[in-house]
Amino acid sequence: MKRIITILAISIITFSCSKEKGNMIVKGQIKGLKKGKLYLQKLKDTAIISVDSVELFNNNKFTLSDNVNSPVMYYLTFKGNLQERRIMFFGEKGKITINDNIQNFGFKPIIKGSKNQEVLEKFNKVNNKFKLQRLDFIAKDIEARTKKDFKTVKELEENYKKMVRRRFLYTTNFAITHKDSEVAPYIALSELFDANISLLDTINKSLSEKVKKSTYGKQLDKFINDVKSNEKQ
Repeated sequence: MKRIITILAISIITFSCSKEKGNMIVKGQIKGLKKGKLYLQKLKDTAIISVDSVELFNNNKFTLSDNVNSPVMYYLTFKGNLQERRIMFFGEKGKITINDNIQNFGFKPIIKGSKNQEVLEKFNKVNNKFKLQRLDFIAKDIEARTKKDFKTVKELEENYKKMVRRRFLYTTNFAITHKDSEVAPYIALSELFDANISLLDTINKSLSEKVKKSTYGKQLDKFINDVKSNEKQ
């Protein structure tokens, strides 16, 4: 009996330690969570893969980990009795804390410990305003077309184009200003993929050597080269 208890104790210790093997430790608390499973996930090629997971039962605190070679976006995914939900965050080496509640999981999580996440949240404060403006334009356009008010439709189209140009310029300037952050090539790829290639080229040339060698830095450089190659054909 004592031998069984000893083996169980060793197993528990081994399990606890295994959660801190990676160079990125993600800890936190999901208030109101009674039962479910949390997954630490990231994008590999074109698929989202799970790199760690933890089963929670009457315990809303968690610890997950992964080895990060280069800062990239991660997902904290909850699967339980509720619909699958995700929290996106910029993962990097070190300790990251994520606190949230199960009722509004993923809506306004508190994320600390990631410098890249801080930069991304700064960008999103303004970028989210552009997204709301876009939705407003769509609603007004639908209304104008329903009323067959084509004069208003034309005005909306012109104003929408101006808004898009402002968003492109804001994103470009933000990326250049934060050229030492892996967020710069990330937002270039995610927000400017349909912009003029010259804007992406400007960002790419401004990146620090460290960021150029990062995952998103390499992807941005490849994307630009691919676009230029296709334009020559």
